[in-house]
Amino acid sequence: MLTYLKAALNHAWRASLVPSDDAWRRVKPFRAVDAPVIRYLTQDEIRRLLNTCEGAFRDLVHAALLTGCRYGELCRLKIADYNPDVETLTIREAKTGQVRHVTLTGEAPELIERLIAGRSPGDMLFKRDDGRGWKRAEQLRPMRDACKRAGIEPAVGFHVLRHTHASILAMQAVPMAVVARQLGHSDTRMTERHYAHLAPNYVADTIRASFPRLTGSRAPTVVPIGRARAKRSKAT
Repeated sequence: MLTYLKAALNHAWRASLVPSDDAWRRVKPFRAVDAPVIRYLTQDEIRRLLNTCEGAFRDLVHAALLTGCRYGELCRLKIADYNPDVETLTIREAKTGQVRHVTLTGEAPELIERLIAGRSPGDMLFKRDDGRGWKRAEQLRPMRDACKRAGIEPAVGFHVLRHTHASILAMQAVPMAVVARQLGHSDTRMTERHYAHLAPNYVADTIRASFPRLTGSRAPTVVPIGRARAKRSKAT
């Protein structure tokens, strides 16, 4: 919240709405504040969510999971932004203001090829069922309704689909620099802050491989007293 507040104040200062930025530049970040816990969907939740989404919204959700793109980025995509030769999407209006190329996974080209069949390059890649493009905040209600039908509690927002994409990459041991590039982060700091704990690492692998079982090779079999007595009486 402090970061957002400083950004707004800096914007006001650059626009000459306030005479100085000295006051908030002296404010230091709060101590002992952990990185936010990033919510991501499990494989079972992904399957349930996709099964409950319908029509064009299902395609939009599927694309977000496969690419890690933000809702606004997906809504602005045109068919010409898809390069079938190298299987990438070109994000021309990213949050950072820089153009980036999103690498598509195996399922994504199949989805896009189905959507663009017979359409012109200048047409919007993702459209609603009524034929018009998606607009600001139009994902909120269908996402909430889909989560309710899928039994995902608490309901998640569309941006969690982006977190899910990145979390899957991290858990598959994809280097943080590659994940950062896919998401469009300027460096790996934010990526590592949110996803590094999910990645397999040498320390964790070494500890799990080296620490012995304390109870022997098999867990002891515990039989309830009543059942043990029944077995003895039956044997006699």
